[in-house]
Amino acid sequence: MLSESLERLSLLHPKLIDLGLGRTYRLLKKAGSPHQNLPPIFHIAGTNGKGSVSAYLFAIAKQLGLKTHCYTSPHLCRFNERIRIANNLIDDEALLKVLDEVEKLNQNTPITFYEITTVAAFMAFARIPADLLILETGLGGRLDSTNVIENPLASIITPIERDHEHFLGSELTQIAGEKAGIIKKNVPVISASQSSEVEETLKNKASEMNAPIFFEGADFIWEQIRTGEVKLECKNRVFTLPPPSLIGPHQIQNAALAAASLIYSNNFTPMDDRLFSGIGFAKWPGRVQFIDKGKLLHYRGAKPIWIDGAHNSHSATALAASLAKITDEKWTLIAGMLETRKPDDIFMPLKNLISEIFTITIPGQVASLSAQGLSERCQDLGIKANAKSSLSEALSATRESEFVVICGSLYLAGHALLLNDTLPE
Repeated sequence: MLSESLERLSLLHPKLIDLGLGRTYRLLKKAGSPHQNLPPIFHIAGTNGKGSVSAYLFAIAKQLGLKTHCYTSPHLCRFNERIRIANNLIDDEALLKVLDEVEKLNQNTPITFYEITTVAAFMAFARIPADLLILETGLGGRLDSTNVIENPLASIITPIERDHEHFLGSELTQIAGEKAGIIKKNVPVISASQSSEVEETLKNKASEMNAPIFFEGADFIWEQIRTGEVKLECKNRVFTLPPPSLIGPHQIQNAALAAASLIYSNNFTPMDDRLFSGIGFAKWPGRVQFIDKGKLLHYRGAKPIWIDGAHNSHSATALAASLAKITDEKWTLIAGMLETRKPDDIFMPLKNLISEIFTITIPGQVASLSAQGLSERCQDLGIKANAKSSLSEALSATRESEFVVICGSLYLAGHALLLNDTLPE
């Protein structure tokens, strides 16, 4: 069974994360080096926005009639979400087949779950023809298993902030240095607007690799106009992008970054605005996702809810801006968090928008903060909070007239979508 295969792979290495490329290269060699037989690649690193930029690139490519592979992480409900083959999520049969194959090749040698499943993804990608591969790093960049690729169309850097300091370093320059590790010789780099120290780090790495680098705000500029469309000034031209389909002001930046990446990449020469029509059709579950049908609404008297995976300061700030655009009224939050995260980072950007928080322990996550512990942390921040035993109990405690968002962790977002029976497609 698929679940049993994934469980076995998770036990091959005692550490969930152990950064390095040696184990990945070893297994790739046994597999016949599938990473050298992939379609043209957009390689994406950064702290926030990687998934949204991937979603926009995928939607653009799909509207252009291109067959596109995608590799993203983590998944919300099913592992299959990480691997998209020629526009479609990999099915259970194909996934189980490639996982069994890579497990036999590995011969019980220690390797992390992310490393062995990345090799499996490369094997799957190499076997099915496609026009494009959208490849998202998991953590960092320099030592991320996806960084075995050699000559992408472009290296894309989304906003870089402090996150995963215990793996990437505590200083922004250290973190940026790790993310900059995806920059390849002579390959264009397209970056979101960054702090001065991050920008300098990226420029230095790009110079070292003789890679042209283009920054939002300097080399490409965007502006949303009254119609919702986005004017993008890039490469001495002005393009009109459709209103981004994903909710939130930060999604304009993500859409512009995706569009600029197409313009500056080696293989795309935009002739007119039609190239970017897919921006109006992108989907990315668990990111300010509006839920107006499904099983969870039973607990809300059929009133809608929103679900978001914000789990650090930067994404919480983006969520706050999104919620403020939806309504001027106060929000009720249903929140769960991992103990590796700081409640201050999530709830302080949202504090002025919150009337109350119902906290829960994230089911199935041993590293989850307890509902009671999280409730007490929220109260310390001056926010009214009450612990609940489950998501259903928390939803039942909300008033039908309230605006409700479930947030605090991608794991919680996935749990909510699973209970709602609205699996990502």
